[in-house]
Amino acid sequence: MKTMPNQIRTDRQLRNRCLGLYAITPETTDDAWLLERVEQALRGGASLLQYRAKDADRHTRYRQAQRLLELCRSLGVPLLINDDVQLARDIGAEGVHLGRDDIHPQQARVVLGDTAIIGLSCYAELERLSLADRSGADYAAFGSFHPSVIKPAAVRPSPDILAHARQRSALPLVAIGGITPQNAPALIERGADALAVISALFHVPDTFAAARAFAACFAPRPCEFNLS
Repeated sequence: MKTMPNQIRTDRQLRNRCLGLYAITPETTDDAWLLERVEQALRGGASLLQYRAKDADRHTRYRQAQRLLELCRSLGVPLLINDDVQLARDIGAEGVHLGRDDIHPQQARVVLGDTAIIGLSCYAELERLSLADRSGADYAAFGSFHPSVIKPAAVRPSPDILAHARQRSALPLVAIGGITPQNAPALIERGADALAVISALFHVPDTFAAARAFAACFAPRPCEFNLS
């Protein structure tokens, strides 16, 4: 896959880089609100954005994803699409996040190319971490570590699973589920390279301040992608 001049380069060195604050979009049909809040999150310190819209129709998903991609490109932040490899390919997003019922990561790599960022949900299963490694995924996500209004019935692994995962793999590890600036440090101490956040970032009065608080959890080790 040829990289366009204005495309963010995300090569395989990503395996050895941390991710920091990983913003995931909330469900909304209000494009203006979504773009305004996402811009606050990115300017506040989010280093990666995932577009997640489980309930939206196809037209809305394409419209919102394209507008978010324009915003992300203007601020130098990679955009990943949740589940939908075709949407990621069609708009030229930097990658995709895959769950248990989605396309295999190796198939996604064929569709999106070598420079794409491909993440895999591992829930509470270290066996899926092995799948992530074997299939060439770029990061592995674990959780929900705390109660989540987005997925109230999600499995709740112990934070110690991050330490076990770190012993098994050099992949960046993403923690997700009910994460706040208050409970984030414990997850980082156990091995989380990134914090994937929806509610505590977007369902608060000040998204910029929330993003700054999350980003500060990673100090003094700043987390960013190599954008060259």
